[in-house]
Amino acid sequence: MKKLRIGVIYGGRSGEHEVSLASAAAVFKNLDPDRYEAVAIRIEKDGRWALPERPPMLVSAADVIATKAAPTDVAREAHLVAHPCGETLLSIDRSSSVSVVSGLTLDVVFPVLHGPYGEDGTVQGLLELANVPYVGAGVLASAVGMDKATMKLVFAARGLPVCDYEVVLTRDWRRDERAVVTTVVNRLGLPVFVKPANLGSSVGISKAKHATELRAAIELAASFDRKIVVEAAVPHAREIEVAVLGNDEPEASVPGEIVPSREFYDYQAKYIDDDSKTLIPAPLTEAQAGEVRRLAINAFKAVDCAGMARVDFLLAGETGVVYVNELNTIPGFTTISMYAKMWAVTGLDYPALLDRLIALALERHAEKQQLRTSL
Repeated sequence: MKKLRIGVIYGGRSGEHEVSLASAAAVFKNLDPDRYEAVAIRIEKDGRWALPERPPMLVSAADVIATKAAPTDVAREAHLVAHPCGETLLSIDRSSSVSVVSGLTLDVVFPVLHGPYGEDGTVQGLLELANVPYVGAGVLASAVGMDKATMKLVFAARGLPVCDYEVVLTRDWRRDERAVVTTVVNRLGLPVFVKPANLGSSVGISKAKHATELRAAIELAASFDRKIVVEAAVPHAREIEVAVLGNDEPEASVPGEIVPSREFYDYQAKYIDDDSKTLIPAPLTEAQAGEVRRLAINAFKAVDCAGMARVDFLLAGETGVVYVNELNTIPGFTTISMYAKMWAVTGLDYPALLDRLIALALERHAEKQQLRTSL
């Protein structure tokens, strides 16, 4: 059987660049070489696309962050052709006095990009223009899944439980800090969590217990995004996660629980410290496990997701009330990331998970090819 040529796009312009390199390394390591020909496509932090000589090798995000991997030699530039044609990528080799242009056809693209300019619908839109099958959510779900403020609006409209929150625009913060602090405290009380609306991996997130911390937290989030989400803290919250897989008939994994090494599961606890614990399956009652799995599938459908997503929940420790916190359309994808670990415990190991995601991408693309584009 002919091998499928899989273009794995990784890196990107966001603050989650290093995490993406680790996720991509795991994908390359586990793609079956008898079934797939993997092509490494790296996006540098400045936005340049390149075809590196070899794929990333470090599967630990902590190791990648520690090494601060140098930019790839971009003598072989990569340019996605943004219209349907036989050649998906154009490669330009400028290593000699005469530039050499060559074409490359990809059967499927696997975006392993975290954060803005990759997970937010931008790359997905480019792939739609090129009419190339790709793994994961489409433009709409990607954009909604990246914007925490819009995501909460959609969840609430579908009747999903979300904790109280306030959206702050950086412009309003710069104009009148005191008014913003007063509004947040009067509306939500303290403590609160402050997040950039359009970042993942807990980048720029802080917990504020008093007004001084709230000012510092908003200032930090405002340095990453023009829109900030401030959420009321859930008392004695437990962090529960569920992995979802599928297209129109998605399935949910067994739930997992994060026990962070710090006060909450921030960037340091996720990728630098080695003290956070994961419990899979999460120690929940049968009713609680069934409820979070049901809510995860409903959240997936609410944003019209496809392929994969990890849905995160907050479980109030005293009352047992469950809140849908957020949905991540390209979750961390190393072999020790929660998404892969939850599916492994559910019965789907990492290589089989990759097979399934590629099949879902081809299935969704084939369905779209049946649609009319003219009268």
